[in-house]
Amino acid sequence: MATTRTAHTVWEGELIKGSGVVTLDSSGIGEYPVSWASRAEEANGKTSPEELIAAALSSCFSMALAHALAGAGTPPARLETKADATFQPGEGITGIHVTVHGDVPGLSAEGFVEAAETAKANCPVSKALAGTKITLTATSA
Repeated sequence: MATTRTAHTVWEGELIKGSGVVTLDSSGIGEYPVSWASRAEEANGKTSPEELIAAALSSCFSMALAHALAGAGTPPARLETKADATFQPGEGITGIHVTVHGDVPGLSAEGFVEAAETAKANCPVSKALAGTKITLTATSA
């Protein structure tokens, strides 16, 4: 069964001095202010498209990795995933680096790195971001 998730943004003003609010409609969990300054300079309590992409990738990657590890008979006790999306004004998103640390009983460090690389290649958000270079650092306990 397919699902559709929805968010919307209301923007007021021009790019540099304007601002907006992103609303997560499907979940109803919040409204988040966004501005050019929060995207290209300091966050100052506001989000950016890149932060939202980083959140989407870190959560999707964690789910894909947990699923793959469990399917291989080595379910994780814990995964900590961080995604850093880099935005360069005038160029766009120049890359995303994923860092994952896992506590996976019974799995070697090499096996963990291999599973993480597979998750990076196969998570739906990674696939949606195929035009962006995604790098990975994976370590395990």
